[in-house]
Amino acid sequence: MSTSRDKLICSAKKLDIYFGKENNYLDKVNNIIENHTDTKSVAELYKSIFLLQQINKRNKLTPLLKDLSDNLASFLGYTYLFDTLEKELSHQKKSSLDDLLVELNQLVGLEKVKKEVNRLIIYQKIQSKRKEYGLNIPKRTLHMAFMGNPGTGKTTVARIIGRMYYQLGLLSKGHFMEVSRTDLIAGYQGQTALKVKNVIEKAKGGVLFIDEAYSITENENTDSYGRECLTELTKALEDSRDDLIVIVAGYTEPMNHFFESNPGLKSRFNYFINFENYSSTELLDIFETLARKDDYHIDDKLKEVLLNYLNEKLESNLANFSNGRFVRNLYEDLIMNQAVRLNQSEAVSSKELTLLIKDDFCIDENRSSDIDL
Repeated sequence: MSTSRDKLICSAKKLDIYFGKENNYLDKVNNIIENHTDTKSVAELYKSIFLLQQINKRNKLTPLLKDLSDNLASFLGYTYLFDTLEKELSHQKKSSLDDLLVELNQLVGLEKVKKEVNRLIIYQKIQSKRKEYGLNIPKRTLHMAFMGNPGTGKTTVARIIGRMYYQLGLLSKGHFMEVSRTDLIAGYQGQTALKVKNVIEKAKGGVLFIDEAYSITENENTDSYGRECLTELTKALEDSRDDLIVIVAGYTEPMNHFFESNPGLKSRFNYFINFENYSSTELLDIFETLARKDDYHIDDKLKEVLLNYLNEKLESNLANFSNGRFVRNLYEDLIMNQAVRLNQSEAVSSKELTLLIKDDFCIDENRSSDIDL
């Protein structure tokens, strides 16, 4: 009979086969097996699994990630894993406001977004000072709407804002909870309101991030469940505004329609931030950042090819261009191509293992469009 240890190792091996070992899941798992007290390694592995699950929600990688996650929890014990992740979250909350501003400003691109968030933080800092002197504080809701194409950093910025507002004392917990239509709408009439209330209760003290929020009302003429959800959500936006930030996000035009679907909805949001597509240079910066994290380097000829390719994509005026997600898939294609190329050599040097070259750029456009566009 396989032990929880054997199952954990097996699931890590499957992921290494899928990725070609560039993520070294087996090494990470063996390190955790040998040293249970290395809570940082446990948290980093689990975070890696979670982020990949968010990026790959609908392909064959999803069950492999779930298998590793489940086996990790089984091996370590659910209580230990929960406590470890809570400890890591507490450590993140201890980041000072200045640290978080640095983290925000180090993100690639997003200059208008950064400027707007910095304005919000300055405003809240001044209100805190007014409070110290016993002055009245204007009653403004903290709820926000993020609008733009996918892969433009909306979720990342939402997480940082939640931690900033926790540091400012505007949120009691500072945790982050992401939901979609399926998390808010039940299968039977009358149960949706209860489901929304449950989500709101869990999110209190932190940030509730509703991605593709317009999907709640896409079928507003025939969807009574969506209307029920929106009615309850609109009420919660007002009732819980003192210790909850709700951030709704999605494509610009559907989000405009979303706000028109309920007379009282738009007035519950004070901040509307537009996330523009990245430029080709910024997309290349994202590509290089991904490569550096995995110990890859890009030669100059490949950089030129990539920049031209990204320019072509942006000039195509693709309405639903997926920005950072497109770049991640492009990056994963190239490191796969590099692995196939190097496998044909009898001897491979350390330098060759880390170098991506022009020959590695061979993209299946049909496959890319299925994933991203």
